[in-house]
Amino acid sequence: MAIVVPVAGVDETAEEEEEDETLPVESAPTHATDMYLDTINRSALDFDFEKLCSVSLTNINIYGCLVCGKYFQGRGRNSYAYAHSIHEDHHVFINLETTKVYVLPDGYPVSDPSLQDIAAVLSPKFDPKEVASFSTAAHLTKPSYDLSSHPYIPGYIGLNNMKRNDYLNVIIHALLHVPPLRDYLLLTELNPKSSELAKRFAALAKKLWNTRLFKAQVSPHEFLQEVTKASAGKFKITEQGDPVEFMSWLLNSLHKGLGGTKKRDSSIIYATFQGDVRLDTQQVIVKSNRLGSERPVFEMDREIKSTSSPFLLLSLDLPPPPIFQDSIEKNIIPQVSLASVLAKYNGNTTREFAGQLRRYKCQRLPPYIILNFKRFTKNNFVEEKNPTIVNFPLRGVDFREYLDNPLIGQSTVYDLVANVTHESTAGTARDKANTVWKVQLRAGKATPGATGARDGEGEKWFQVQDLIVEEIRREMIFLGETVLQIWERRAWEGGHQNGRVVAQ
Repeated sequence: MAIVVPVAGVDETAEEEEEDETLPVESAPTHATDMYLDTINRSALDFDFEKLCSVSLTNINIYGCLVCGKYFQGRGRNSYAYAHSIHEDHHVFINLETTKVYVLPDGYPVSDPSLQDIAAVLSPKFDPKEVASFSTAAHLTKPSYDLSSHPYIPGYIGLNNMKRNDYLNVIIHALLHVPPLRDYLLLTELNPKSSELAKRFAALAKKLWNTRLFKAQVSPHEFLQEVTKASAGKFKITEQGDPVEFMSWLLNSLHKGLGGTKKRDSSIIYATFQGDVRLDTQQVIVKSNRLGSERPVFEMDREIKSTSSPFLLLSLDLPPPPIFQDSIEKNIIPQVSLASVLAKYNGNTTREFAGQLRRYKCQRLPPYIILNFKRFTKNNFVEEKNPTIVNFPLRGVDFREYLDNPLIGQSTVYDLVANVTHESTAGTARDKANTVWKVQLRAGKATPGATGARDGEGEKWFQVQDLIVEEIRREMIFLGETVLQIWERRAWEGGHQNGRVVAQ
């Protein structure tokens, strides 16, 4: 057989369609050895990386060699895949878009049940019943198994850290463990007009929750390549960055990429995370109190300007750590309660900023609240880190105090879903070189109304640091320097919240 050298620029599509018409499925051999299926090497297959031809670097009409795992463009007589099949004696190829399998150089299609596991890894499919089980405690008792027969729990698997993308990995995990967003990405066929970023994020979600992986880890390389491109290089896999900045950018980019508008609930992002907050401002006037000290105060008889704006993240300020410490205090890490920093949104706490007094109060709370603890500040010399530890419960935080006019029949009690923490060398200067980002994830949501559900019975917590996934005791979650949290609204239970009757 003569060897044909691929010619750049040849349109393979028309040629392949013609070949399909002349070689129907019925004419294909049915014996496994005749179809070279015994040459497939599943351990060499890795569909996590960008779908580019290894020769031309194009992303159009790409086929994967199921023997060596390399990608090639086309399968016609002038294609790189055709030449590879002859030169390397590799004959089984899969279309990375359609998951159809072909034998080259003959060009006939293959339809065999033994190939279903490969299609399930390349393009996993989910049904609503299966997805609903991901949020239950039963999900933890039914592990899946990789090619090496090692057990893993879908959703709670490691994300590869190529260089310094751990700050991106924790946000990916945190968002893909929010049930409404996760379910939408797993079950919804995205509009073709959706952005490439949204499509790749959905593809990553399906890999993370896949029950039929060949290896119990996933590389976010393909998604992060698009992140770098879409953010114009702001978020890179080669440099440490700020996960809170990435979270804010990603939520807004996904909202737009999914066709969202300025209207409420116009995308799954807004429907899940968007709330409204009121900001009251008043010019600063210093007044003396009875003790003679001066402090700025709000006065109701002076003009107060109020504006309401939507939010996706609620920013919380940590109290400044002590500047001077004695020999005893220098070994004590300052601590603060979650309630004390949430007081910023009680409508009474005032803060001075740029000659104005400001106070905040939430007007509407979303189903999932994202809290951002402002741990890093910049001055003229160095970027400072606030090492203050935040103490918080895992369940039953009532946001009623921070909300104007709570809706009847809607709970204001929230339970923690994800907790992102920062670790570095001790001190108040930010050390990016030794920074480690971790995320703690809730697993196995307790069934509402069940015995022990209010105490989280049946729930477990896993800590993920890149490829390291381990179950963590609840008491250990509070020890890290929390930077970001996601809280889930608890279901309303017949006029009761958090074990107490609520007036209606």
